[in-house]
Order: sequence, then C-alpha cells, then structure tokens
Amino acid sequence: MKTLALTTLITALAISPAYADDKATYQDIQKTLGLVPAFFKAVPDQAIGAAWGELKSIELNPRTALPGKTKELIGLAVAAQIPCRYCTYFHTKISGLAGASDEDRKEAIAMAALTRHWSAVTNGLQIDLAEFKQELGRVIAYVKHPTAKGDAPPVTDAASAYKDMEHTLGSVPTFLRRFPEEGVASAWLELKSLELAPNTSLDGKTKELIGLAVASQIPCQYCIAYHTEIAKLTGASDQEIREAVAMAASTRHWSTIVNGSLIDETAFRKDIDQVVTNAKRAAHK
Repeated sequence: MKTLALTTLITALAISPAYADDKATYQDIQKTLGLVPAFFKAVPDQAIGAAWGELKSIELNPRTALPGKTKELIGLAVAAQIPCRYCTYFHTKISGLAGASDEDRKEAIAMAALTRHWSAVTNGLQIDLAEFKQELGRVIAYVKHPTAKGDAPPVTDAASAYKDMEHTLGSVPTFLRRFPEEGVASAWLELKSLELAPNTSLDGKTKELIGLAVASQIPCQYCIAYHTEIAKLTGASDQEIREAVAMAASTRHWSTIVNGSLIDETAFRKDIDQVVTNAKRAAHK
C-alpha cells in the first residue's frame, strides 16, 4: 500500500500541460497535494502554470515510461551532488512513497558520487573525447561478446587492477590508465562493486539512468556519452533516457527556485511532510 501512495493521490486527476492562470494552478496543486507548498509561490505568476504542468506531467505522472521510484531516485541523486538540501529532503521523502528502500537511496547517491568522480577525472585530465568514444565502443562490443576465460583475478594493486579491467572490459581505457597508480585499484573496485555489479539493490538500467541524469546537468560530455550507451546496453529505451534527463532538468529547476528565493528550510520540510501524510491518507481510502 505504501508504494502506491503517490500514484493513488494523482491517478484520478487530469494531467494538463498548463493552466489558464495562477489561481487555477494553485487550485490544482491544492487538489493534487492537499496543500500548496510555499515554494510554489516563489515562481512568477505568469510561469507557475507551466512549471507545475511540467512537474505534474513528468515526475508525478504514473503513466510515464519510468516508474515513480526510478524518477525519485534520479531526483535524489541529482539533488545530492548539486548539492541541494531542499531537493535532497524532498526526493528522499517522496522516493519512500514510491517504494524506494534505504539501500536503494544509498546506491542512488553513491552512483551520483561515482559519476562526479569520473567526470572530474576525464575532464581534469583532458581526455580526448573522440578517443574516449572509440574506446567506449570497443568496451561495449567486448561486453556483448566477452572472450575472457575463468574468474577475474583478485585486485590488490595497479597491475592486478589493469588485468581485471582487461578481463571485465576487454581493455584498459585511457582514463583509467592515466589515473594515479597508487589509487587506481581502489577506484576501479568501487566502480566495479557498485555500478558494474549485478547483485545490487538497484538494477543496472536504473543505475545507468541515474548516472546519465547526473552527467547531463554537470554537464559532462564524457559521462553523458558513457551512461547513454551503457543505459541502452542494459535495456533503457529512448523514452526512458529522455525522461531521466528531464528529471535532472526538473530537479535543477526547482533547486534554483528554492535556493534563489531563500525559502525557509524548516517550513519547506514541514510542507513536504504534510504532502507525504496526505498521500498516505489518500492511499488508504
């Protein structure tokens, strides 16, 4: 019942791209959420209808390609690395309504951290983008048809890490080869044990869509190219990719509004807590 709370709250309501005026918009927000959180009033009257329409038609819409839990975890991951305390709180709470576990949230945040980490590496070392994409193509081809035999060797130092990369990826990409040898074993093991592992709480497609969403608003061309292709490899459709990017944009949008308007954080959290309470009540009717 808990996982259906947010969907139950809005399924019966019409999804409209915009509203005639600010009064009609606030009435619809009240009808949908059970109150009008104060941060909505920070949006100019002439824009609130469209701003609310986009939020409702993508994030709150139960009929999108991405499920609610995935959208909220994307929002949380993006918020965590902006960083935005408002949006982090919002998406933590709303992801719970959508069925996300504590482990799901930990992994979403860790994927955000991992994406920022490798974005810093590829950009800071000025890796050639064309070469990066060529190497990515070779990695994908290898993953589709691996040739390595036996178990991967244990990773204890740089040399064994490179061997494990060759076993896993078919080669050692330039950005990994140029990472300091003193830290490459640990850096590789974190990437492998979180993003590349099949036995995590989040499935591979969800992790890659989170990575793409974070990358799209850094922005990082390397990570965008990487996570787009790996997301497709793990089964993501073009529509799911578009929605992941749209969720990243939406999170940055509302983060800008609440931070730029100096919204009172205690009052904000109180409003969000009430939204959650209203959703749970609606789910039990």
